[in-house]
Amino acid sequence: MRNIWRALGSRGYLLSPWPWRAVAYLASGAVCGAVVLVVIVSGVVVGAALSVVVVGLPLLLLTALAGIPVAGVERWRLRIAGQQVAAGQHREPAVPGLRAWLSTRLKEAATWRELAYAVLFGLVLWPLDALAVVLLAGLPLSMACAPLVVAVDGEAKVVKLWTIDTWPGAFGVAVLGLALLAPGAYALGCAAGARAELARALLTTKAEDSERVTELVRSRVRLVDAFEAERRRIERDLHDGAQQRLVALTMTLGLARLDAPPGPLADQLAKAHADADGALAELRELIHGIHPKVLADYGLEAALTDAADRSPVPVDLDLDLPGRLPRPVETAAYFVAREALANVAKHSGAETAGIHGRYDGGRLVLRIEDDGCGGADMSQGTGLTGLADRVSVLDGRLTLSSPPGGPTLLRMEIPCRPSRPAPEPSA
Repeated sequence: MRNIWRALGSRGYLLSPWPWRAVAYLASGAVCGAVVLVVIVSGVVVGAALSVVVVGLPLLLLTALAGIPVAGVERWRLRIAGQQVAAGQHREPAVPGLRAWLSTRLKEAATWRELAYAVLFGLVLWPLDALAVVLLAGLPLSMACAPLVVAVDGEAKVVKLWTIDTWPGAFGVAVLGLALLAPGAYALGCAAGARAELARALLTTKAEDSERVTELVRSRVRLVDAFEAERRRIERDLHDGAQQRLVALTMTLGLARLDAPPGPLADQLAKAHADADGALAELRELIHGIHPKVLADYGLEAALTDAADRSPVPVDLDLDLPGRLPRPVETAAYFVAREALANVAKHSGAETAGIHGRYDGGRLVLRIEDDGCGGADMSQGTGLTGLADRVSVLDGRLTLSSPPGGPTLLRMEIPCRPSRPAPEPSA
């Protein structure tokens, strides 16, 4: 979202809506602040006066909670200055009811922080907003209207200090006022931007930012887990459903081919049998690409060995892994290696490639390199961008070094801990 600071750096600021938005933000702050001052002072004075007869205690309680709606209005007003602020981090009461809601709010630090902001707003900030609007917008506009005032009243007072009663003086003041409008518009933008940053800083704590970041990371992890679960479900459905039907179809066509007499029918059955065999082979490759069974059963080292065997480019394996790693780590590492080998075969023109894997200092380090032509770029659709996002969800890093002429080195690091020893593949 574009804010007023970015707008100030653009060439078309004066002709954009941002000067008007700056005036609207500061002027609305002056009006709202005056209302807040009246409400808080009235609540405290009347509540204190009536507290002797107990009637004033609820009024004092409501005054203590006045910061909540004030903060809500301020968060909405920040949008005028282009600032996006999340809603306040107020907890939901454990049980419904007014008493539980009041008890929860009075125990929250956010409630008292917002009340402090409301007091600061009512006592200090709104007069500054009003002063900025009057000096930076009101004064130049009043000077620009000097000829009109002289025409109506016969004289005009500039800043309530100098009296102008001649046309040359009136037009001179008007020209000066018009000249001050441009720097005044920039000054208004700066004042509105600084005021918005102050409000945002006072209404948002680092803890709230940390909670939102943590929730975003957790949501990304949940999405990755859901995606992996869906991949496994698709692989299982294809393996147990479509693949078994194709196997049965291949066997049926093979038996029919044996029983058919030589001739056109036998030739058609032979062709259908070959097509079914080809479709079955393609389906097996597809299932292996979605989620290889060797990865789930025997771990990352066995899966990387299988991927190297399937690569059309000779691959030198150098793996020293401690056994089974967490499933998300194994899955991310495998698909990074497989995508890298696919890119080597398609684009690099390499004669050899290498996969080097180590577990060092609580981190899985995987390096895939080749002796190809280089020039690879993760941002140019190599397929590694999505994998980099997946690695980042696991608090890892994926880096690529591929100068023109080669060699290319892809490095992945993911912090993790071994879960259990890897089972030995059956012969």
